[in-house]
Amino acid sequence: MATALRRLLIDGKLVESGRTFATLNPATGAVLGQAPDASPSDAEAAVAAARRAFDTTGWATDRTLRARCLDQLHEALVDRKEELRELTIAEVGATRMSTSAHQLEAAFDIVRYYADLLPGHLMVEELADLEVRGKTHRRWVEKEAAGVVAAIVAYNYPTQLALGKLAPSLAAGCTVVLKGAPDTPLITLALGELIAEGTDIPPGVVNVLSSSGTAVGEVLTTHPEVDLVTFTGSTATGRRVMAAASGTVKRVFLELGGKSAMVVLDDADVDTAAMFSAFSVCAHAGQGCAIATRILVPRARHDVIAEQVAAMMSRITYGDPSAPETYMGPLISERQREKVDGMVRRAIAAGARLVTGGQKAEPGFFYTPTLLSGVDPDSEIAQQEVFGPVLAVIPHDGDDDAIRIANNSLYGLSGVVMSRDEERAIAVARRIRSGTFSINGGNFAGPDAPFGGYKQSGVGREMGIAGLEEFLERKTFAVPR
Repeated sequence: MATALRRLLIDGKLVESGRTFATLNPATGAVLGQAPDASPSDAEAAVAAARRAFDTTGWATDRTLRARCLDQLHEALVDRKEELRELTIAEVGATRMSTSAHQLEAAFDIVRYYADLLPGHLMVEELADLEVRGKTHRRWVEKEAAGVVAAIVAYNYPTQLALGKLAPSLAAGCTVVLKGAPDTPLITLALGELIAEGTDIPPGVVNVLSSSGTAVGEVLTTHPEVDLVTFTGSTATGRRVMAAASGTVKRVFLELGGKSAMVVLDDADVDTAAMFSAFSVCAHAGQGCAIATRILVPRARHDVIAEQVAAMMSRITYGDPSAPETYMGPLISERQREKVDGMVRRAIAAGARLVTGGQKAEPGFFYTPTLLSGVDPDSEIAQQEVFGPVLAVIPHDGDDDAIRIANNSLYGLSGVVMSRDEERAIAVARRIRSGTFSINGGNFAGPDAPFGGYKQSGVGREMGIAGLEEFLERKTFAVPR
């Protein structure tokens, strides 16, 4: 798996492209390797291969083959996990400790889940008989693969995002063109190698591309032979994907941005809330769409809680992501670091108080854990996704006010509520419009748990049975008895 040998996967063959582009190690800023820069014609070839595989082979109907291939993919991932781990640390900037969780190893469980789900999942639903003019009509619904899928993933959790799209779409019987993020192409291309070399997945069923620009994505989202687009990334890009797909009325599944709130009620354990919020917002340097980046606290305890969160942030170790003790790694790029720093500077200029952090750290693209207090709930820093280790403290005046502030967002992906009264906390969570919710630090994440958002946080759900259903069509039958 040497980085110099990374190739595209098109129609079952690992192929080079005429052009390459550099990918960087975000912890050092140095060039890590070169990735093939796929062209629109490469994308056309990949779509054609996926179309042929769907239309002319038995992949879509052979459930036994699909289950076996998913088993093989899981085995290949486990066998090569140490190589994948080192590549993830180097290219993604993920810490070594995070690769034992959702950044890598826990992502393998997604493949295992769908491999196990597939054999017993009901693909036929019997409806009640219908009496029409003296005749009885039997009716039923069959579920079948949606067709050719274009899957476009973001840079922050590239393996989890890729497997979260590949596993259910393959289980459903779809064929796929997977495009990696420009910032993390090598780890996605490595999955293509595993599929080509370690599974019986037929040629054309999975195709893997990398590119530095937008032209390949434009082909995938507008191509008339693509039936469904699944995209993870920013809401701004998601809007463009949806618009592009509308020309051919494609189905779209979008997992987009978030500005989730942690609501601290007046009876909460403040020490727990401070620790949870500080460490959560610094997980993967804040580059997670579901992270709670707003903490809503009782007005009377605002300053005390802010200082406790800052004290917790001071304990966070950041630096070399390959070191076992490092909790927080770098941001993905200098471009992203400049964006984060610009938002922090504008927040301070708008009246927020910098409690701690707000600094770049070298080498690489590090940004120190940052806490802003006294934040206006309508300000940019409270409304827009930062994608960095930046937490905004916002005062509230009771449960109803906290719920109002939490819902004052174009996003609705996740949330947290802290209270010693569990029923009270659940009641608050039910009134906040988001797709997932943690009560007192509860962990909902897992291959069996539907994940997705309300409002402009996306369309559809991934993971669980709901994630499989995204890639299925339904056909209704009737026959007179």
